[in-house]
Amino acid sequence: MQEADITSLFRTLAIIFIIYYGLKLFSKYVAPILLKRAATKFEERVKNQQQPAEPRGDVGETIVEKKPGSKKDSGNDFGEYVDYEEVE
Repeated sequence: MQEADITSLFRTLAIIFIIYYGLKLFSKYVAPILLKRAATKFEERVKNQQQPAEPRGDVGETIVEKKPGSKKDSGNDFGEYVDYEEVE
C-alpha cells in the first residue's frame, strides 16, 4: 500500500486553494460582464419582436387577404343530410 507524503498533501491543498479563489475572482469580475452582455442581447431581441410590422398601405386603408385553399366544398351551410328509418 502506498502512503501519502507531505508534498502530495500540500500540492492537493494548493490546487484546492487555487481553484476556490479562481472561481471566487471569476464570479466577482468576469461573470457580471457576461451576464450583462447576455441581458442586453435578450433585451434587444424582445424589443425587435415587440415592434409593430410596417404598414403596407395608406393610413386608414383596409386590406383583405384571402388564404389560398379556403374554398367551400358546396353551397350548403347546414351540413350533411342522413336519411334514416325508425326501428320498433
